[in-house]
Amino acid sequence: MYFTLIYVFVDIPISCAVTFKFGYSTVAINYVVEPQQKKQEIPKPQNVSDIFDKFPVVQGKSSPVKVLNRLTIIASDASHFVSCNFDLVAVYPKTEKLFHAACMTFDVDIICIAVAEKQPFHFKRAPVNGAIDRGVFFETCYAAAIRDTTMRRYTIANAISLMEVCKGKNIIVSSGAERPLELRGPYDIANLGLLFSLSEGDAKAAVSTNCRSVLLHGETRATASGVVYTMKKPKTPQKQEEESPISKKAKTELA
Repeated sequence: MYFTLIYVFVDIPISCAVTFKFGYSTVAINYVVEPQQKKQEIPKPQNVSDIFDKFPVVQGKSSPVKVLNRLTIIASDASHFVSCNFDLVAVYPKTEKLFHAACMTFDVDIICIAVAEKQPFHFKRAPVNGAIDRGVFFETCYAAAIRDTTMRRYTIANAISLMEVCKGKNIIVSSGAERPLELRGPYDIANLGLLFSLSEGDAKAAVSTNCRSVLLHGETRATASGVVYTMKKPKTPQKQEEESPISKKAKTELA
């Protein structure tokens, strides 16, 4: 499963159509909110069925794509973070104190790092390891590096600074695309991960298995402690015959 991120203010159907041709099976539509007051109400996400008349099929597969709603809160104060009903919840902490709180206490799935500016603080091992132990993932987006050379320098430098602390664990690389032309295929992104000091295996995981772990973390967050799906395994004809009573077997043989 490959995963990418699209911002809500782009032409979503066109952008999603492009991502499906790249082979992505899951797309998150990102709603970015920067609260200006304490406990500000978060608007509800748009229903994905209202965006698509028919969901496209994943390239090379018969299953339709999965479209999720994601909220990213740009937090400059601890009171700006509120719980909400989104498939994925991310936070972009603007201060070191908020970064520590996001790693250790905030009920989020993703912590974003700066890509358009120099990281305003240094990453410390204790909060980063705390986030990893809690199953929270760190995200860096590559679209900013495509738009501007200065942003490219910041994106690579901030990513390398994080990798030196987390050692490539719990990292996802998303697009953060504002236009369809800023989207790239999963193999191109995996190669880009090498510039972020990721190993080849960690770079591939950043657009595949790690993204699946984020989705599972979002499901467990929404259900407080997680959920287990069970289904009854159908019995084979041979097994049913072995378990049937002897009298019934005799009647069947006489018939």
